[in-house]
Amino acid sequence: MLGLCMGLAGAVWAELPVAEFSLAWQHSIEKVRWEEDYRVTPAGLQLGWARVKGSGAGMEIPADATLREGAWHYLRQVPPLQPLRLGRTPEAGDYQLCVDGRCQALSVWLGPPQAAEPALELWSCAVHSP
Repeated sequence: MLGLCMGLAGAVWAELPVAEFSLAWQHSIEKVRWEEDYRVTPAGLQLGWARVKGSGAGMEIPADATLREGAWHYLRQVPPLQPLRLGRTPEAGDYQLCVDGRCQALSVWLGPPQAAEPALELWSCAVHSP
């Protein structure tokens, strides 16, 4: 089964049997929520819709974005990401992984962000059933 792997440099720290998910976080400077929707495909993680509740440092709103429910919504057109590399430090706070509308901090699967491991990679992989 295809799913989501989390780790670094090919070392799997956690795997989840999901076909799609959202990644959410709070911008470390602007303190606004950012969300991105992904589909897990054999070619990698396909980014779809994104939402951001405001603009600011490094958070320019695309010209074709629409404001709905207090957030700017826009569709990203990029090739599948394999892997998706994230910065993850104690100072910036943790990401949330949302599946079927339920969000949990990545620390549920990986423990809290550590200064000694400031990066994380997400990629599509064959997930082994328990």
